[in-house]
Amino acid sequence: MALPTARVLRRRAPEWLGATRRALSFKLEERTAHTSLALFQGGTGVKYGMVGLEPTRVAPDADRFREWAVVLGDTAVVGGRHYWEVTVRGSRHFRIGVADVDMPREACIGAHHHSWVFAYAHGKWHAVLAGGSAPVLGFAHPDRVGLLLEYEAQRLSLVDPSRAAVVYALRTQFRGPVVPAFALWDGELLTHSGLDVPEV
Repeated sequence: MALPTARVLRRRAPEWLGATRRALSFKLEERTAHTSLALFQGGTGVKYGMVGLEPTRVAPDADRFREWAVVLGDTAVVGGRHYWEVTVRGSRHFRIGVADVDMPREACIGAHHHSWVFAYAHGKWHAVLAGGSAPVLGFAHPDRVGLLLEYEAQRLSLVDPSRAAVVYALRTQFRGPVVPAFALWDGELLTHSGLDVPEV
């Protein structure tokens, strides 16, 4: 499926990571975090607060998500194969994937042509792209889940780390730099980056 041309990047460019053997290492970018999200553990974890942070305690920023509980990673990928994992704690409704660095801050990841995600809600997984979705079968609620990004192959895979096996591969067309992306409506997620790419 052809996707529209990427807009010119207008926001502060995050660190770039191209086709290299160096493992992808990232933290969550606090400047992008919706006010209902709080980062912890040195910017590697995010937790949801129903009331959210008081606006007076959150610096205004054009990079901040305004409508949806989304946060982005601080390292952009422009090539190569990269892998990271997420520990899930007490969450029954979350999304994990990648997004264009300049995706609209009024949108949720998975709702447009600027992001590619796996969503968990109501006890089920779905691969989500441009507002459409496909069920991911045979994968229960995880304590830990992996994502494998293969930029040149135009593929994002959901990985079961306990079996080192791909559960579902989402094929797409990346148009430019992408960053890890997360949405959360309860509980908390802890990211684990700097990991070697598994043989799956």
